[in-house]
This record gives sequence, C-alpha cells and structure tokens, in this order.
Amino acid sequence: MLNIPGICLEKYSLSLQNGFLPDISPLQQLSDPYYLPWENIVADLPSQIERRVIRHAVEKMPVLSTSRLGSEPEWRRAYVVLAYLTHAYIWGGDKPSEVLPPCISRPFVEVSKHLELPPCATYAALNLWNFKISQGHTDLTNPDNLAVVNSFTGTKDEEWFFMLSVALEAKGAQLIPLMTNAIQAVSVDDAVLVRAHLDQLSDGLVELGELLERMYEHCQPTVFYHQLRPFLAGSKNMAVAGLPRGVFYDMGDGKGEWRQHSGGSNAQSSLIQTFDIFLGVVHHATGEAKSSDGKPPVASKTGFIEYMRNYMPGPHRRFLEMMVQTANVRSYALSYKAGSPVRDAYNGAVMSLGRFRDKHVKMVTRYIIGPARSTPPKETSSQINLATSTSIRMESWNGQGVTNGVHGTGGTDLIPFLKQTRDTTKAAACYSD
Repeated sequence: MLNIPGICLEKYSLSLQNGFLPDISPLQQLSDPYYLPWENIVADLPSQIERRVIRHAVEKMPVLSTSRLGSEPEWRRAYVVLAYLTHAYIWGGDKPSEVLPPCISRPFVEVSKHLELPPCATYAALNLWNFKISQGHTDLTNPDNLAVVNSFTGTKDEEWFFMLSVALEAKGAQLIPLMTNAIQAVSVDDAVLVRAHLDQLSDGLVELGELLERMYEHCQPTVFYHQLRPFLAGSKNMAVAGLPRGVFYDMGDGKGEWRQHSGGSNAQSSLIQTFDIFLGVVHHATGEAKSSDGKPPVASKTGFIEYMRNYMPGPHRRFLEMMVQTANVRSYALSYKAGSPVRDAYNGAVMSLGRFRDKHVKMVTRYIIGPARSTPPKETSSQINLATSTSIRMESWNGQGVTNGVHGTGGTDLIPFLKQTRDTTKAAACYSD
C-alpha cells in the first residue's frame, strides 16, 4: 500500500496509480471561451513559430484575468499554455527577447504562484500536465499510447521525447510503494522484507533503463538539438545564448522585474529525486557553468539537484522534504556487514540507479554533443539560441574539450555535471566495512 504510518500521501498530490502524474488526464483546453486568446495561439504554435509571427500574435493578446480559473486541472492547463507561450515568445525570433509582455507576464506570475512553481517551462508544464491518452488505451507506461497536448515544433520527435518521460513517470510510479514500504520495514527491523523491496527496486530500475533507451526509436538527435532544445532553455546562465540579464517580466504600468529561471530539465522529475533520497545518495554538484570570461562560478550553497526542487509543484516538493526526514534504508543497510543479504541488496539498488544514469549520460552525448558538431540547418543558422551558440563554441575549440562548456537547458555545465552526478550515485554503494 502507498502509505507511511501517520502520513497521507494523497496530500502530496501523488496518485495511487500514476505517481507524480495526475490521476485524470490533463485538460486539453480551457473550457471557458474567455481564455480562447491563449488557446487559439498555443494550438497553432508550431506554425506561428515557423512563420516567425509568434511575437506579433502574442503582443495582440489582451491581458486576461486568472479569476475565472477554478479547479486545479484548470490552473495546471493555464500554466502549460502560458509556459509554452513564454518560451515561444522568448526564443521564437532570430534573437531571444529580453522582455516578456504583460499579456503573458501578469497571468503567468499569478498562475505560477498558485501552483508554487516559477513562471517558466518546467518539467511539470512540458511533461506531467501535457499529455493525452490514445483512444482505447489506458496503459501510461507505453509511450506508443500517449500524445502531447501542446508542442513547439509539431514533430513526432518532440512528442516522443516528452511522452517517453511521461511513460517513465508512470512506470516508476510502481516503485514508490516499494520505497515507502521499505521505510516501514526498516522501522520494524524486518530485514527480509527490506531486502525483498530493495531487490524489486533494483529490477524496476533496470526496466526503467530499458524504457529510457526507447528514446532512440522516434527522436532524431538533430531534430531534438536544433529544433526543440532551444525552446527548452531558460533564462539563467544563458548569456552565451543571448540573455545576459535574464528576462524582464513586464507587468505593465511601469512595473516588472528581471528574472533568471532554469529551463525544463529532467532533474525536475520528483521521481528521480525520490530514488536518490530513498537510497541516501547526496549530490553536491552545483552544475554551475563558467561565465563568459571563463572564470569559475561563485560557490553555491545548494547543489543543483536540490535546487531543482524549486521547479517542482509545491506538494511534490513537500513529499521529497518528507522523504528526506523519513528515509532510513542506507543507514540500516550499512548497519549490516559487507556481504550480508541486506547490504548486497542495497548496493545492487544503488548500482542499478547508477547504470540508469550511465544510459542517460550516453544519451545526452548522442543527442547534444554529436549534433553540436554538425552544421545547423539553414533555417536556424541565423538564429541566436542555445543550439547555435553551442555549435559556434564547438567550432572555435576545434574539437578540444568538447564536453566542457556545453550548457544544459537548466543552465548547467552539462556533461561534467551529469558525470559527477552519476559517479556520486555509484559512490553511495559500500562494499567494505
């Protein structure tokens, strides 16, 4: 059962069936015709971007009130729509826009405050609340059954990229009871049950890795890198992509503020962070990229992984905070001698998570480092964005140090950060006393 004594997990907006995904499929459109100015543009977003008219279309929108949003699904739908409009507006021209107009800024800030999220395209907007199920299908763990509601490019590649993440979330939901029940088993010193749950978790992580590798089926690296990835970028650490100060959220009437937000990142998946917390894996890597003058970043007090919790829906973030307080499996496993069944089961689960991250590092290399070395398509070569700026830097390095200085959409120095995160995971295993 999905329960820890004294704690009701439903209050953390966890679905008994779907984990961090909603119980009911997300809204595909706000029913109130008042919000048609938003919905009409986002429904035609790929065409608006391709014809380079997205900014003009957005600027003609009225400033709509959020007072007509009622249910949580409606607030989430508004968040998805405004996130897509925001990133399309910022990155939908030859140069990124440093100013976001009031017709987006004002409602987006209000909606984001309600959902306890930053006003940008987070993992929740792109994945958790942006899918629909093919008619006649109910299995969310199969990406073939899923489709995106909104899209920047209108490509199958983009849809597959996002829907595979949704399928991973659905598949991983089955592992949440194993972890919560293992915590219970530790509390009553049931070593046999702890071992059994850890073994099952290890097998489940292997299955997640196999599902992750389905990415290669329908998502081409060049399409992802040159067409989709630029729109996922945030406004933090994006000086190289044309946003040295971030983005000014214009609230109208002379009011507003400069903001710097990370873009969409899988590090914002509460599921992946749940695995880390449960197994006692602590990541200290900040992921901070060097500044444009090559100087190292100022030391951060918070690792990037932990910082990414600010980009999760409030209830999910509080679930992770609760897990930090209750997780007890690592200390329990280490109380047993090396070579004991409990210690071996714990080490096996840790290494399974490490191998999952191995697959992710390999995938990022294929989808980012490889295409960054290639010649960009003619239609995007004149643009300034995360793809073109990275390709230009690669060219200037003549193949030297090709994995350093490549910025992730979240603003990290991508490959070194991912490798350090992977290595930290594996280092949690303990084979000697």
